[in-house]
Amino acid sequence: MAKYSAYGTTFTVAGAAVVQVSNISGPGLSLDTVDVTSHDSTGGWEEVVGTILRSGEVKLDIVYDPNAATHKNAANGLLAKLIAKTVAACTLVFPSTPAVTWTFNALVTGFEPSASVDGALTASVTLKISGAPTLV
Repeated sequence: MAKYSAYGTTFTVAGAAVVQVSNISGPGLSLDTVDVTSHDSTGGWEEVVGTILRSGEVKLDIVYDPNAATHKNAANGLLAKLIAKTVAACTLVFPSTPAVTWTFNALVTGFEPSASVDGALTASVTLKISGAPTLV
């Protein structure tokens, strides 16, 4: 079984690689279910069927640079996408051999900067996937 490092994973929004990303989590893919248990279900066990696929969210932790093009409120920056409520084409590339690329459209739904006295200026960014992602 191959083991891979997360180092080198890249995330792009509208074709531009988001700089200074320290952590990426998600998307948290899931499937909703509906209970279809009936009186004649075998052994009295619960039975379910799948309904809506949930695409989830992607969360980025960044070392926030207010002047970085992919961070600020200008052109295709994350803040600009949030304020404009614009769906953006996103790409998440995992550094495997061969590379695995997930693509999806998403809205930036959260941008929370943090300014610790004894640390770097950082921000947590949340993106909500819209539509079906391509998981290749």
